[in-house]
Amino acid sequence: MSTPTVTRGQKQNNSSQSAESHDLAQEFVQFAIESGVLRFGEFKTKAGRLSPYFFNAGLFDDGAKLGRLAQFYARGLLLEEKTGGLQFDMIFGPAYKGIPLAAAVAVELARLGRNVPFAYNRKEAKDHGEGGTLVGAPVKGRVLIVDDVISAGTATRESIAIIRAAGAIPHAVAIALDRQEKAMENGQDVNYSAVQYVTNQLGLHVFAIARLTDLLQYLAEANRAPQAGDSLQVHYQHVLTYRQRYGVD
Repeated sequence: MSTPTVTRGQKQNNSSQSAESHDLAQEFVQFAIESGVLRFGEFKTKAGRLSPYFFNAGLFDDGAKLGRLAQFYARGLLLEEKTGGLQFDMIFGPAYKGIPLAAAVAVELARLGRNVPFAYNRKEAKDHGEGGTLVGAPVKGRVLIVDDVISAGTATRESIAIIRAAGAIPHAVAIALDRQEKAMENGQDVNYSAVQYVTNQLGLHVFAIARLTDLLQYLAEANRAPQAGDSLQVHYQHVLTYRQRYGVD
């Protein structure tokens, strides 16, 4: 098989998109920290690890913050579409956190000229009215699942089952932050993350606004600023140590 020729213009375009994605990730990390959604300290994860940072998307809890979050998702998704790796015909929000995220992202995409339908599921089936567990637009075509993070892949697998049962194609997942850390199976660390599992085993494209490496870069650069305090250096070292112990690429 011959190797595709990459033109100078394509190289420049890919480089530009990479720079845009990087800038978007850095903006998002700053926004998350300033909003109090991304915090530093000592937090116990679902896996029982003591993490030096905690990302709680539930704290995007007013109109301004949710609207800004949707802007980051929408800008990132449109950039990702340009690369050819992401394609979707509609958005699906898994209950519960995914519901407001999916709605907000659909609104922002429409504002930017990419109007797509969206739907979400109920935890319990409704036995009156329209009935069932699905609400919103008919679930069909290539579906993008919108959620905050992928911790163990359980919610993603549930969404995949719902989407396939409706006769549609689960194509991709969009999340706010990729923690880039080892998943656990039967209480033991494994050499892949939940995001890698979703990509490699479930076959879905995963888009993240930012990753742990973006957070580390933000802390490193902020620490070099003249007005930086000692706390930034401490946070950087703690997060770096955590990544060195549990991190994956």
